[in-house]
Amino acid sequence: MGSGSLTVVGTGIALDAHLTTEARAELEAADVVLGLVADPVAQAWLARLNRNVRSLHRHYREGRDRALAYEAMVDEILAEVRSGKRVCAAFYGHPGIFVTPSHEALRRARDEGFPSRMLPAVSAEDCLFADLGVDPAACGCQSYEATDFLLRRRIVDATAALLLWQVGTVGRRGASGEAQPAGLPLLVESLLERYPAGHEVVVYEASPYPGIDPIARRLPLERLTAADVTALSTLYVPPLEQRPPDATALERLGLS
Repeated sequence: MGSGSLTVVGTGIALDAHLTTEARAELEAADVVLGLVADPVAQAWLARLNRNVRSLHRHYREGRDRALAYEAMVDEILAEVRSGKRVCAAFYGHPGIFVTPSHEALRRARDEGFPSRMLPAVSAEDCLFADLGVDPAACGCQSYEATDFLLRRRIVDATAALLLWQVGTVGRRGASGEAQPAGLPLLVESLLERYPAGHEVVVYEASPYPGIDPIARRLPLERLTAADVTALSTLYVPPLEQRPPDATALERLGLS
């Protein structure tokens, strides 16, 4: 067998409908496919594209730190590459967004001299922009992981849109797939320092199946509780108002 290689692909959000032609070709041609997808239905769908498919999901265990699970996934991916196989690692959504093992596996494979690449895919953010009718170019867009947002006290421009990811597991370090937002009250408290209590926010969850509507629950910020979120929820906070243009910049750009 020749030299090993690694291609990381994303399956998109909606099963099969979001898979690119390029990613499908790589899945079908690989010697082995290592997948981390949303559910058993998606895993079975992968198995129809390639008869040598294994799930990486078994590395998750209740109470186990995610960092340990990710390390085990990377080790498994690299072991196949080093054995000389054409390896395809397939991840739900976009493989470069909130997918720690994809980046680490690529980094190690490249450091060891193996041909490696990542193919783009439809992400939850892409779906959010389409489903909620949001144009990030209209007023700008800030995007943070919810726990990171709190821990690092991220600076917010309330005149731009704000996306907070993984609000359903904010404040949790383990690998549970259930919504356990222990830090959600603290997140709401932090946001209320910047936005009015009645400011309408959207709890969003992209639909994984074509023809099924996404979740888009609209409610005042002050009423956001753990009952409103799942482990896959994203919080969209619309801007308060448009920031006025700077007069000096207008003049220097000749736009006044």
